Parts: sequence; structure tokens; C-alpha cells
Amino acid sequence: MSLKFGLALMNDFPHDVVPASRISMLREQVRAARDAGIDSLWVLQHYLGGMPTLQPVHLLSALSQDAGDMKLGTNMYILPLRHPVGAAEEFSTLDHLSNGNAIAGFGMGYRENEFKSFGVPMEERIGRFEESVQLVRQLWSGERTSFEGRHFHMEDERISLVPVQPGGPPIWIGAGAHRKGAERAARLGDAWIVPPHTSPEKLDIVLGHYRAERDRLGLGPASELVVRRELVLDPDAERARAIGLAARNSLSREYAKYNAPDQTGNYSHLSSEQAAMQTADASYLFTDPASAVVALKALEAQGLTYIVLRMQWYALEQEQVLRTLELFKNEVLPSFR
Repeated sequence: MSLKFGLALMNDFPHDVVPASRISMLREQVRAARDAGIDSLWVLQHYLGGMPTLQPVHLLSALSQDAGDMKLGTNMYILPLRHPVGAAEEFSTLDHLSNGNAIAGFGMGYRENEFKSFGVPMEERIGRFEESVQLVRQLWSGERTSFEGRHFHMEDERISLVPVQPGGPPIWIGAGAHRKGAERAARLGDAWIVPPHTSPEKLDIVLGHYRAERDRLGLGPASELVVRRELVLDPDAERARAIGLAARNSLSREYAKYNAPDQTGNYSHLSSEQAAMQTADASYLFTDPASAVVALKALEAQGLTYIVLRMQWYALEQEQVLRTLELFKNEVLPSFR
């Protein structure tokens, strides 16, 4: 395919759902995505939220047999809340269980209650994040490692489980759609996963910052240019929009109970139903298959090489997810083969 696609699974659930009851449904979605030719699976991470959340590395490990040769990524693993030695060993384990198909999606996190409960000051998260990425990479080399940073120290140690992939899984950075986020992702990662609410117009601007920073550092082009998008498909575009808005806005209301990831205005969709609708119309793909092809072709023309699609939020039913997957397989993917 000229453009590759991932599927972001729903691993945070409504308050009244017991996640154990959804495992078979997740497996069904994974097999459908695998059979459709989707390249990768992605799951998120949060702690101590109001929505029961299956932790990502464990879940991906459990789904690895259903996934076959699909890549397995985290979107995003909150790196400053974990010690980099533990993170390195966890992702090495996932790399072995998936036969070298792990992608380490690392983010800084943003929820104040998570950092407070872990005893990690919010003002330390950038420093911890950057040191952790550096130390994880050194450990994944398989060589004996010494490290002296402000937050982490190591003297002549070697990781116990060297990853299957030489040098370790690719590191894809999660960062906000603003200049500092773009530059941090360019400096630290093999790719940057741009958030789904980023409009095509804003995408042009922040990808410009990203490319410029990589050029400045002499890093060359990234391995992939990645953006997330929300997707509901139906032969009737208006029906797809109504289904998507209802489900996605239910999730936004839950996320709005916590502080926003940044104060740049990028998260206005958390402030009101009207703002959420405007964001959806500008950036999400709640539409018919033909219109989805047009929108995805436009992203490809902007230079994007990889789109991570989320097709389920909050109370959206399994049947709708499978319908979207089937329409995507039959009426969207053929345009990108």
C-alpha cells in the first residue's frame, strides 16, 4: 500500500462495563483488522481515571496471536511515570511475544492526578521523558550501559532481554500539535503520532516545524509521518456523522473531567458540545466510504504515510465497529493498494 493504516482499539470503557466481558470482542476486531490488511494495532494508557482501562503492554501481549504479523503499538505509554529500565524490559518482552513487531509509542502524559499519585512532580516530566528515551535506547542496544542524568543513574549494566528488533522497537513519540511538541518529537523519535483533532490546515503548520527540526539536526526524513483520525463509516454520510458525534462526544465529556493536555487551544473540543462538533467536522472521518477516500487521499498528498484510525468510543456497539471495518476493507482500502 502507498498509505498504511493502523487500528486504535478501545481499551478504556464506560463505568459500568467489566472489561473482561469485552476481551472476545477485542479479539474479533483484531482478526477483522488483520484480515482486512490493516498494518497495526494501538492501545492507550491512563491510570486512576473514571473509565476502567486495560493496561497496554499486557493487552497487546494477549492479542499478539490474533494479530498475526500486525505491528503492536502503544498510544501512548506514559513514560515519565515508569522507570526506564522497567519500560525497556516490558517492551523487549512484547517484542519477543510478537516476533519483532512491537512499536514503542511513548508520551509524556498530562493528567495531574496521575503524576500526583505516582509522586512524580509535573515540572519534572519533560526531563524524565527525555532521559528515559535516551536510556531505553541505550539498553536496547544490548551493550553494557552507564548513564548519568538528573533523574536516572546506571553504572555498567546490561538489559536482561535484548529485543528481537536490532536496536529495539521503533520509538514513535506522542506530542501536542504545536511547535514545541513537533520539535521534541523530531529530536527524540523515529516518528511522531500527531493527535486526531489536528485539522488539515494545522497539520501543514506543525509538520513544517517537525521537518525543519529534523533537517536542523541532520536526522533526515522520519521513518513514517503519522496522524491519528477518528472513523465511522456508513453508506449514508449524515448517519455516520450522527453516530460518530454521539459516541465521540460521550468520550470527550469523560476526558473533560481532567485537565487538558495543554493550554494552546488544541483541545477546545473538551470545552463544549459545539466545539466538539466543530472539531469533528474539521478533522474526523464520520462519513461515507467515498468521502473517506477523498479525505485520506488529501492527507496522503500532505505527505502523511501512516494513519492510525480509531473506530470505537465509549458506548459505540461492536456491530457498528465491525460494519465500519467491513466498509473500510471493501470500499476504502482498495483505493490505496
